[in-house]
Amino acid sequence: MREPEIEICVDSVESALQAQAGGATRVELCAGLSEGGLTPSAGLIEITSKSIHIPVHVLIRPRRGDFLYSAHEFDVMKRDIKTAKALGVAGIVLGVLKPDGQVDVVRTAELIAIAAPLSITFHRAFDMTPDPFKALEDVIGLKADRLLTSGQQPSALAGASLLAKLVQRAANRLIVMPGGGISAENIQELLISTGATAYHASARSRTSSQMHFRNHGLAMAATQQLSEYENMIADAALIARLCKACKDQSYRLGEEANNAL
Repeated sequence: MREPEIEICVDSVESALQAQAGGATRVELCAGLSEGGLTPSAGLIEITSKSIHIPVHVLIRPRRGDFLYSAHEFDVMKRDIKTAKALGVAGIVLGVLKPDGQVDVVRTAELIAIAAPLSITFHRAFDMTPDPFKALEDVIGLKADRLLTSGQQPSALAGASLLAKLVQRAANRLIVMPGGGISAENIQELLISTGATAYHASARSRTSSQMHFRNHGLAMAATQQLSEYENMIADAALIARLCKACKDQSYRLGEEANNAL
């Protein structure tokens, strides 16, 4: 059995460096992880790409919320893809839906054409579609390289049943990449239950600011989970544990397959 890929979602140069140090296959670079991920700035794309040697895939998502975009938002997405492409990234992560929740094949195809020949991941907009098997065929028809999905559940573990069916139906036509709450503690179970060969995780830990003066009576956002003096950063140790657990289970499954021959 081939050793699975581990993609780490990051929103800073420091997190990208941690992902690389932990043994990640690549990073998905974004901003606003608390919003589910948004398009990162040109500066973040450029400096991250120069700071690590593993592939950088850039999320194209102009705002939080649904994946039905206005004409202006769609123009922003096209421009952002061109910018990321010019900065030398390895891949683009995207997804567009129609009002009925179906994959917007026409618009997504237009974005993919602009991104060519970069690697394409259709993201978790897939999890908001009404018919996952039709959506899977739509994404395959778009010639995307991989599909990021939690199996239309809050976590990949909860969506494992659907993920297994998607992996089986996609066969060699597309890589189904489970994502959502994946850790060293559950990736072995996911390997067994889904048969997926690529996984997406954040593997972050809380870090404290080095500021000495702190104004605890003020917040920069109306609602937030963290104070202004703490952050969540990808953790190389957690990522290394995740990669090791994945590698160990992959080896065991490979041995079992060989012994069954």
